[in-house]
Amino acid sequence: MSANVYDRICELLTRRGVAFDVLEHAPVYTSAEAAAVRGTTLASGAKALICKADGATVLFVMPADRKLASKAVRTARGWKSLRFATPEEVLELTGLKPGSIPPFGSLFGLPTLCDEHLGDNERINFNAGDHARSVSMRYVDYLTAEQPELGQFAELA
Repeated sequence: MSANVYDRICELLTRRGVAFDVLEHAPVYTSAEAAAVRGTTLASGAKALICKADGATVLFVMPADRKLASKAVRTARGWKSLRFATPEEVLELTGLKPGSIPPFGSLFGLPTLCDEHLGDNERINFNAGDHARSVSMRYVDYLTAEQPELGQFAELA
């Protein structure tokens, strides 16, 4: 399914008239490895996290140098519980393994909540459904293509 997700990303971006670059590279499994192989800053990585919030599933997107501000988000949203989806849940929902999830919840029928600090970067980079393939695009184009809910969802790691 990962090639399918990549194809769906390309189709979405092309349909929205968004320019993007694709980089094929050695497989990477951490945000730091991804930034190194891409030759970009860690902060420009659009880290996508699938979480369970009071039974609902959501996709958080944030700069890769930050972490989910779980307690603050839970309080702000009035959620009783917030946890990361298990690798099995991620696979079932997306057909992908954690670390290869693109920042497009819309591809999986999930709401996308994007931390506004990602906008500190003119360009963002992310894994495109594959540990060995990355996409780079302008942040403003990401907003156009995905139309995520913006907010404060992350804190410094």
